[in-house]
Amino acid sequence: MLTAEQIVAAQKANLETLFDLTNKAFEGVEKLVELNLQVAKASMGEAAETTKAALAVKDAQELLSLQAGLLQPAAEKAAAYSRHLYDIAAATNAEVTKVAEAQVADLQKNFTGLVDTAVKNAPAGTENAVALVKSALAAANNAYDSVHKAAKQAAEVAEANFQAVSNTAVKASQQATKARRAA
Repeated sequence: MLTAEQIVAAQKANLETLFDLTNKAFEGVEKLVELNLQVAKASMGEAAETTKAALAVKDAQELLSLQAGLLQPAAEKAAAYSRHLYDIAAATNAEVTKVAEAQVADLQKNFTGLVDTAVKNAPAGTENAVALVKSALAAANNAYDSVHKAAKQAAEVAEANFQAVSNTAVKASQQATKARRAA
């Protein structure tokens, strides 16, 4: 049976966890806002420079050359932005996952302690039921571990795929720009 002090301590721990998670989420949002402000500021400066360059163009060939020269940097900047965005999301997710894993570990420990206490106080003749509960607890822990490992592997594969796609897009843009310049 839980005492009032245990319930208060559990509520306090849950509130601290909630505040920690909220802080982690806000840190991620702050990083995202900072990234977007940097991109907006850089984009405005580049737009001004591009406008000045376009106004200084003397013929159509020079305009096409200017346009071709802008394509590769734009693709590279978009890829860099995507990488920064992904990094922010991955870092925030890692922090939240760390807190969640700690909570799950605490819950598992507490539940196992509760089951062990119940087993010690179980009446004679309930050995089969006790064995069944322990077996179910072990199976649930194993299932959680398997799902957790599979989720981590899936996240690693997704990150590798994201990096590969990003690198391929940048290379394709570079090759297209080189082909335009050669033509």
